[in-house]
Amino acid sequence: MTDQLKQNQINSAAWAACDIFRGVVDAGNYKDYILVMLFFKYISDVWKAHKKEYEEKYKDEPSRTYQQLEREEFKIPEGANFYDILAQKEAYNIGELINDALEQIEKRNLAKLKGVFRVNFNSESNLGKPAERNRRLKMLLEVFNKPELNLSPNRVSEDIIGECYIYLISRFASDAGKKAGEFYTPAAVSTLLAKLAAPKSGDKICDPACGSGSLLIKAAREVEDHNYVLYGQEMTNTTWALAQMNMFLHSEGGAHIYWGDTLNHPAILEKDKLMEFDIVVANPPFSLEKWGHENAASDEYKRFWRGIPPRGVGDYAFISHMIEVTKKDTGRAAVVVPHGVLFRGKIEGLIRQSLIDDNLLDAVIGLPANLFSSTSIPAAILIFDRSRELGGKNNQRKDVLFIDASSFFKAGKGQNYLEIEHIDKIVDTYKNRKVIEKYSHLASIDEIRKNKYNLNIPRYVDTYEEEEEIDIAELQKEIQQLEKDLVDIRSQMDVHLKELGVEI
Repeated sequence: MTDQLKQNQINSAAWAACDIFRGVVDAGNYKDYILVMLFFKYISDVWKAHKKEYEEKYKDEPSRTYQQLEREEFKIPEGANFYDILAQKEAYNIGELINDALEQIEKRNLAKLKGVFRVNFNSESNLGKPAERNRRLKMLLEVFNKPELNLSPNRVSEDIIGECYIYLISRFASDAGKKAGEFYTPAAVSTLLAKLAAPKSGDKICDPACGSGSLLIKAAREVEDHNYVLYGQEMTNTTWALAQMNMFLHSEGGAHIYWGDTLNHPAILEKDKLMEFDIVVANPPFSLEKWGHENAASDEYKRFWRGIPPRGVGDYAFISHMIEVTKKDTGRAAVVVPHGVLFRGKIEGLIRQSLIDDNLLDAVIGLPANLFSSTSIPAAILIFDRSRELGGKNNQRKDVLFIDASSFFKAGKGQNYLEIEHIDKIVDTYKNRKVIEKYSHLASIDEIRKNKYNLNIPRYVDTYEEEEEIDIAELQKEIQQLEKDLVDIRSQMDVHLKELGVEI
C-alpha cells in the first residue's frame, strides 16, 4: 500500500470519528477531543510496538525488557495506554478513566507534555449527561481501534500521522468558520510564507502568534537539515496544547512553544530581554481590538517606539513586535496582514512611514480574496529585511517589490486556493526581484514617498486591461443583418404553423 493511500485512509477514518460529536458538540470544542484521541492512540501504538520489540529481543530475560522500556525517552505508565482504556469502554466512569490515563502519561513525560491534555473527557457541558457521554466515548474508542487507524511505526511514518493531524485541523477550521483564525493558517499560505522567509541551516525561527504551530513546521521543512530551533507563543491555552502535540507528532519535540499573550506578556526571553531571531513569521489575528493599547506606553521592552497603534486595531502592534525580535542587520520577518495596513493613516501611517524610511520594507504581496476560512477579505504579505539596514549586506537596496497575485488562484466552493504554480511564481518573482507587466513592480523609496507612504498595491502594479476597440459601423451592419434574418425566420414559422392548422 502506498503512503498516499495510507494517508488518505487514515485521514478519512479520523475525520469519520467526528460524526460522533457533530450536531451535539460545537466544532470549536470537539476538535480537541478528536485530536487528543488521535495523539493518545498514536503514542500508545508506538509504545506497544517498542514493548513488543523488546519482549521478542529479550524473551528469556523479562527484566531486560523492563530496563529497556525505562530507558525510553518517552514512556507510557502501566495501565495508561489506549488499549487499557479500550478494555474498560463499558465502564460507567469511562470519562474519568480516560482523564486519569492522560494525567499519568503527562506526569511521566512532563518535559514534553506538561499541560498538553487540556480537555475533560468527563465534561457534562460538552459531552452530555452520563449515559449519553459514556455512549459517545465508547463509540470514539471503538472508531480509533479500527484497522485503518493502526498507527504502529512499522505501518505508518511520523509524517503520515503529522499530516493527518494537520488535515484534521484544516477540516475543523472549515467547520469552525470565523473561529478558525485562532488556530489555523491555510496550508498553501503557510507554505508560501515559509518559502518567502527562506530559513537556512543554523537559524532560530519564531512565530509569535503560532496557533497550532503549522506555520512553524512549514518553515522548518524549508531548512535542508535539522539544524534549526523553533520558538512560538500562543495565547489560547487549548490552541497552545494543539501546537505542543503538533510538534511532537512532527518529530519537533525540541520546539519551544510558550503559552501567553505575546503583545502584553512576551514569554520568549533571553537574559530578561526579548530573544532575537533569524526568521520571524506570523499570521496574527487581523485588526485585533483588545490588543493591549492601555499597556503599550509602559511596555518594558520598548517595542512601540515608532508609535503606539490605535486602541482598537492591533495590526501594527504585531508588526512592531516582530521587527523588534528580528536580528539586526541579518534577520527577516514575513507577516500576513489585512489590506488596511497598507494605507490607513494617522498613527498607523506614521509607523508605516518610519519602517519605510528606515529601509526595512522589502516587499508587499497581494493575495487573492477568500483564502481564509475565517474571513473572505483579501490579505497581503509584508516582508521586512533587516539586512537592508546600515551594516547589512543589502543596505544598498532602496526599493520595494510590489506583487499583485490577487488574480492567480484556484476557485473552490466557498473558498479559494493557492496551487503550487501560484506559490512558485510569487516566490520566484520575489527572490529574483523580477518586474513583470501587470504582476510586479519595483518602486523606489522616492516613488513611495510621492505616494505619501501609501502602499496600496494598485498604485504600483497596473493590472488594467484595455477593452478591445469596438467598430460601431461594423456592429451596426451586424445588427441590421440579424434583423433581416429574424424577419425571414418569422415568415418561415408562419408557413409551418398554417400547414399544421394553427391559426395565427
